[in-house]
Amino acid sequence: MTMYHISVDAGRCQGHARCLAFAPDVFDFDDEGYAFVPDDKSDRADLDEDLRLAVANCPERAIIVSEVSHAGS
Repeated sequence: MTMYHISVDAGRCQGHARCLAFAPDVFDFDDEGYAFVPDDKSDRADLDEDLRLAVANCPERAIIVSEVSHAGS
């Protein structure tokens, strides 16, 4: 089974908040206005349309989607 790990490259994020606009259930913002993915939301079984739109609309391409294969699946 393939899982997806979602994260934000803090060095690239400029705080435009487009990710939060498209996928508010995945992204949050720190006290300085930069996006991050809370630990309990970073691993996902699929990439829904809202998340795909967030990735596609990030001006800095700061959202990282990594495939994670689980052993024994």
